[in-house]
Amino acid sequence: MAANRKLLAVAVACAAAVIGVTGCSSDGDKDPFDGMSADKIAEKASKASKDAGSYRMTGQMKQSGQSSDIEFVVAESGDCKGTVGSREKGTAEFLASGKYSYVKVDDKFWEDKGDSSTAELVKGRWVKKANAKGGSPCNPDGMFKADKLKKLEREKDTEVDGRKAAVLTKKKGEETTTFYVAMEGKPYFLKVVNKGGEAPGTVNFSDYGKTVAVKVPSDDEIVDPTKISAGS
Repeated sequence: MAANRKLLAVAVACAAAVIGVTGCSSDGDKDPFDGMSADKIAEKASKASKDAGSYRMTGQMKQSGQSSDIEFVVAESGDCKGTVGSREKGTAEFLASGKYSYVKVDDKFWEDKGDSSTAELVKGRWVKKANAKGGSPCNPDGMFKADKLKKLEREKDTEVDGRKAAVLTKKKGEETTTFYVAMEGKPYFLKVVNKGGEAPGTVNFSDYGKTVAVKVPSDDEIVDPTKISAGS
């Protein structure tokens, strides 16, 4: 989702050029971004969010008319874990660590797919697969790509969960993506909203810099993906 869809990439589809950034502090009603272009504000937000290393992402996206809830956390290493799905279509748990990703889906998911044989085979277990190019899908570099945050416009400031935020918009055809950047403390991304495109939705970012632990499933909790293909 998003004019920077990579910013909102679901990590199931999920998550640092390390460039120092100074925190923007608030001094009363003083604008910490005074004199900056919208693109420059987005650049600072991208650097700050990547430099934090870890973060939490929650929200909802819609694709092909179906809504999915998203919640996951990303560690500084790029390891991540979370859930994606819905009450109607089922939910998938996922985690990525090192060179591998793991997915475990609930019974509702297989009911919706009408695949009882596979459901019985993988019930309560994780399916393991190698990550593309050996890298984590949750690398912050892929989530917060400043080179895509161009040609933005700054709108009227607002608040996100009680925090003052600068509002930046990017329009492309009928699609509008709105980025909310913290104006107090470091200029982290707080929220991104996408409307009018193929994947509308809202994602909130929080818990920047907090410790995240991702535990890899044990061998007896993992099903061999080749057995799924074979149907046995």
